[in-house]
Amino acid sequence: MSLSGWIAEPVNWVFLAIGLAVLVTGFRVVTAKNLVHAALYLVGALAGTACLFLLLSAEFVAWVLVFVYIGAVLVLFLFGIMITRAPTGLDESLDSGHKVAPALLSLAVFVMLAWTSIDAFGSTEVLSTGNPTATELLGESLLGRFVIPFEVVSFVLLAALIGGITIARRDLTPVEEEERAVV
Repeated sequence: MSLSGWIAEPVNWVFLAIGLAVLVTGFRVVTAKNLVHAALYLVGALAGTACLFLLLSAEFVAWVLVFVYIGAVLVLFLFGIMITRAPTGLDESLDSGHKVAPALLSLAVFVMLAWTSIDAFGSTEVLSTGNPTATELLGESLLGRFVIPFEVVSFVLLAALIGGITIARRDLTPVEEEERAVV
């Protein structure tokens, strides 16, 4: 497909707009100085990714992304920030000053992934049949072949929640324990 043919398709303009929004919010996730702001930018990046899945007629995957990642994981992340009363601003002691090497490494990884993708698929055109992927097929794959990793992730999230509550819990002083016993 030539550039003029690509520009002529309206869906490509929508893809470009959503893709640029995901790119900007993804960049802001890693450059935000406030942890809560970074989490909110991550919500934007994940929502844009869900929109891209909708463009690919993968409605089930898009809604799983919205419900699981935005609705559960990010809420758990924000909940953990709030219950631990962690500082959400800039911590100068964590800034190492190294910015060029990680940027070059990220660029190298991107170039490698783009090159291998282009090399693997070449000019193969993806034809849409208009039929979305069957949810039954995805369900069998998730709960058949990938049931163990699926359950491991749920236990990791549970452990993270318990760990956050344990860290946030404050031990009572002897005076506070006596006051609590009286009441």
